[in-house]
Amino acid sequence: MMTVLLIGLGSIAKKHIRALKTIDKNIRITALDTVSKTDEDIEGGKTISSFDQLKEPPGFILISNPTKFHETTIRQALRFQVPLFIEKPPLMDLSGYVSLSADIENLGITTYVGYNMRFHPIIRFLKEHVTADQIIEANIYCGSYLPEWRPDVDYRQSYSARSETGGGVHLDLIHEIDYTYWLLGAPAATSKITKKVSNLEINSMDYAHYQLDYLTFAANITLNYYRRQKKREIEFIFNNGIWNADLLTGEIHDHTGKMIFQSKPDIAQTYVDQMRYFIRGMHHPDQPMMNNFQEAVNVLKICLHE
Repeated sequence: MMTVLLIGLGSIAKKHIRALKTIDKNIRITALDTVSKTDEDIEGGKTISSFDQLKEPPGFILISNPTKFHETTIRQALRFQVPLFIEKPPLMDLSGYVSLSADIENLGITTYVGYNMRFHPIIRFLKEHVTADQIIEANIYCGSYLPEWRPDVDYRQSYSARSETGGGVHLDLIHEIDYTYWLLGAPAATSKITKKVSNLEINSMDYAHYQLDYLTFAANITLNYYRRQKKREIEFIFNNGIWNADLLTGEIHDHTGKMIFQSKPDIAQTYVDQMRYFIRGMHHPDQPMMNNFQEAVNVLKICLHE
């Protein structure tokens, strides 16, 4: 029976639980959560309040607590010497990543950082059909209205609203930076602008713009928390035309309006596909896993512009 230690029980953890139960309905989940009561029932398991309550090492550890706790949690998890699934972003800052990365490598720990958008049908199609040398300009946009993200939560109390907990549109929407890096490769240089520009009652950044410079083109990434009408699109400009990919509708059209690709997006399925990928990978440690801790740190360096 597959066993998992889940650290954190927020909204993203519940998505991972559903993905795990889809893959294996008999999976045994233990959740470490310092907020909930010990032994409280969850879907398919129990909660504990400290690592010391574990009776045996889990098959793997899934880290989905707030970003500000990731570094400490990863260091604590390393003692079990089992694969680690780390929810994005891997860290809140880069102050301790060098020693942490060395410890992971020295112990031979399999790691994966959860960027489920790599499993979105649009992103998978672009990965298979577009290469960086075809592009002369790339524009990536992701904007939505933070108060509508979690209707049952006061957005002003969410981690997204507070920079001290790892909030900010640049970290929340780091998916866009990650899939740009995955599709186009590492840029030669980057620049960043982050601001608080709207009247949202938050102290974190609600606007971010990145320019990623490649040898023959630039990729522009714009992110915000305040757009009332959601928009999540990728525009690739080629010498002979344009592709516009809408990640919300699952459609890609060219500059004439011709449909290039269509697949209704199922975000829940991206979590399932991602988890299957991780589970397969952790059973084959001889085969490199994409988006391991070090690769995710490379993306974080772009995000933080350090």
